[in-house]
Amino acid sequence: MKTNVTLKLDADLLQEVRVLAAEEGQSISALLAGRLEALVRERKAFDKARRRALARLRTGLDLQWTPPKSRDELHER
Repeated sequence: MKTNVTLKLDADLLQEVRVLAAEEGQSISALLAGRLEALVRERKAFDKARRRALARLRTGLDLQWTPPKSRDELHER
């Protein structure tokens, strides 16, 4: 289901948008709807990636490193 939205634009901007939409072979409505959908998708993807990264930071990464048992072992060559 789609809902109508009223939008106020400067006359110069509206003219540029009309040209842009015509160049892409779309209506102004379709152009704006497509750009808004892309913006929402990008935001959701960013939020998902951010949550994943924060979860990794909380759990940390297992580097399978064990500290040396003594100073001498550390300096062995």
